[in-house]
Amino acid sequence: MKKKLITLAAACAAFVLCAALFAGCSSGGQQASEGTTQEGGDDAAMTLIVGFDQSYPPYGFVGDDGEFAGFDLDLAKEVCERNGWELQLEPIDWDAKDALLNSGSINCIWNGFTMEGREDGYTFSEPYMLNEQVVVVKADSGIDSLEDLAGKTVMTQVDSAALDVLQNEDEGGQAALAATFKELQTIGDYNNAFMQLESGMVDAVACDLSIASYQMAAKPDAYVKLGVLAPENYAVGFKKGDTELAQQVTDALKALNEDGTVKQLCDKYADQGITYDNWVL
Repeated sequence: MKKKLITLAAACAAFVLCAALFAGCSSGGQQASEGTTQEGGDDAAMTLIVGFDQSYPPYGFVGDDGEFAGFDLDLAKEVCERNGWELQLEPIDWDAKDALLNSGSINCIWNGFTMEGREDGYTFSEPYMLNEQVVVVKADSGIDSLEDLAGKTVMTQVDSAALDVLQNEDEGGQAALAATFKELQTIGDYNNAFMQLESGMVDAVACDLSIASYQMAAKPDAYVKLGVLAPENYAVGFKKGDTELAQQVTDALKALNEDGTVKQLCDKYADQGITYDNWVL
């Protein structure tokens, strides 16, 4: 009996020792796993997910090689390289931009995005490019002024700054002018709007100065620009309250201007209507 008790005690001691060793190994493995995860989180690059209209040259479009191109997309790439971020380009339906931004599917809107009138819905970077809302007609249309648009059909992009201006009854708005039109139509993108203008389906297109400059540069004898509907600025739009990211982008844009990168990009797209004279940051 005494021998059996000694043997039993030894077995118990061995079991306790093994259990302790196992627990120590298990605990150590868990700590190592947590440490690796944390380290990976610290080292992982932030991804800037840019929502843009792929039919909005020269700021964002599909190039001849099938790749995304444009002045704003090049700016976004330079900002990401400067900050050590990853860049993800997401072509979006323009009228779905708010839902995508608020859901986190994108974390900024960067594509010739007018800030005036939208300040309550977004946090913006500082404005970087001067813009205007203008009206373009065919050169042989006989339309020489905004007043000549009375009784005419005017087209603009859905949910665009031009549409906002033409529907705005407050000071600075052009609702009174739009009331003289035969019809104010909307369409999904400006490329198709100008196709409608060229075919004679509409009499005029209300759009950003940058879009007008692009179309007029491509076909200098086809179109003319009428008066200005409203002056404004382009900025990068973020989810309301995302002030830190907005400031980081602003700081990077300022640095890119100081080192000459912005001027180089403006020159790159000069034949598409971009000019460094309109840079305001």
